[in-house]
Amino acid sequence: MSGDTQRPAIRPANPCFSSGPCPKRPGWTSAALDQALVGRSHRSKEGKARLKDAIDRTRAVLGVPADYRIGIVPASDTGAVEMALWNLLGPRPVDVLAWESFGSEWVTDVTEILCLPNTRVLEAPYGQLPDLRAVDFAHDVVFVWNGTTSGVKLPNGDWIPDDREGLTLCDATSAAFAMPLPWSKLDVVTFSWQKVLGGEGAHGVLILSPRAAERLQTYTPPHPLPKIFRLAKKGKIDEGLFEGATINTPSMLCVEDYLDALRWAEGLGGLEALCARSARNLAVLAAWVARTDWIEFLAVEPAIRSNTSICLKITAPWFTALDAKAQSQSVERMAALLDRERVAFDINSYRSAPPGLRIWGGATVEATDLEALTAWLEWAYAQTREATA
Repeated sequence: MSGDTQRPAIRPANPCFSSGPCPKRPGWTSAALDQALVGRSHRSKEGKARLKDAIDRTRAVLGVPADYRIGIVPASDTGAVEMALWNLLGPRPVDVLAWESFGSEWVTDVTEILCLPNTRVLEAPYGQLPDLRAVDFAHDVVFVWNGTTSGVKLPNGDWIPDDREGLTLCDATSAAFAMPLPWSKLDVVTFSWQKVLGGEGAHGVLILSPRAAERLQTYTPPHPLPKIFRLAKKGKIDEGLFEGATINTPSMLCVEDYLDALRWAEGLGGLEALCARSARNLAVLAAWVARTDWIEFLAVEPAIRSNTSICLKITAPWFTALDAKAQSQSVERMAALLDRERVAFDINSYRSAPPGLRIWGGATVEATDLEALTAWLEWAYAQTREATA
């Protein structure tokens, strides 16, 4: 690391590195919404067609199998996960995996809100994965694919057997569109528009395999389900939900924005191109970390390092000697400097994660902006170290 504290000359063209809502696609302007179906019912012929188009393009870009159902649901990824938990869990024991805050939220839901008996919790600290060999696939299994607040992702789906008895419920909100998802291994997949494609918040996507659909038709939860959660009626799936007939009113502005992002993804070359862009972004930060003596990845093992929510920890002796409160204050000072200079917004680590930096590297981020950012990180670090000395 250079000790030079002079402000760098080159700034990121886009300082938005938030992990949600995430940066808009390159070149986005509000003109992308000019054709939005505002002032019209989402249940009109045109409204349903836009929603169905969003579903069809989602299937095509992600490579979702034809026999999997895709629905647009309320309340972002959280709503999609909650719908799956409340509708599907109960007939089998449950294994819940947690290695960051959102996985821990699903632990709370399953064990303290749904109060399901025969539930096992497999946990790991930030920066690590639980022992995947310990998962019992005679159980239903709940997990995130990518730990948005820990920067730890699953390396692959090889740990999930094809002949499993239970269902696999995967929160893939910061993985979808940036990491390949092995559909044959996944029975429920959820995500939100606000992550990798940089869409607007409030809408989620729920994807169900034929096995999950069968569970919906053969199992009736003992607890009441609010209208906003109901996926089946009298043992029959509400098929309209998977054709664009949403449970409640969606924002047609947000639908148009999502369609714009999907068309952008198609123009790049689809999923492979999106994954490649995100992988390049991780490579930029990995090269910087390798040549910088005061910072490391929170995830030590390269195979499990997220290429979207890239989480970093400061390892300099002066920093590690501080107590937790002082460490948090130092990181906040760094982030405030970068915010004030308008070169990086919202890169503090998540509130429940170890003090550090979290930099979004999804497909809408340009690698050149990350390259410019690294010099500013050096500058902010030097300023903060001097102020702390």
